[in-house]
Amino acid sequence: MTLRVVPLDALTLIYHRASGITHVVDAPVPEILQELGDEALTAPALLARMADRFALIDADGAALEARLEELVIAGLVERVCAT
Repeated sequence: MTLRVVPLDALTLIYHRASGITHVVDAPVPEILQELGDEALTAPALLARMADRFALIDADGAALEARLEELVIAGLVERVCAT
């Protein structure tokens, strides 16, 4: 997936080239996308990475799952099913 990410003050613009849609997002979306990169991660693995990187003490797995679902619906990340 090809995304163009441009920080703009407190917000971030994400241009999804395939759809031609520009999304205006706030934290933690840019951080989630940066941690994912091109790698397929489970939500718990992503949460562990983010908790380590940002020194999160009370990381909320349910909140991360909700953000990931929103990103799937927006077309910014893809859900990969294990076979």
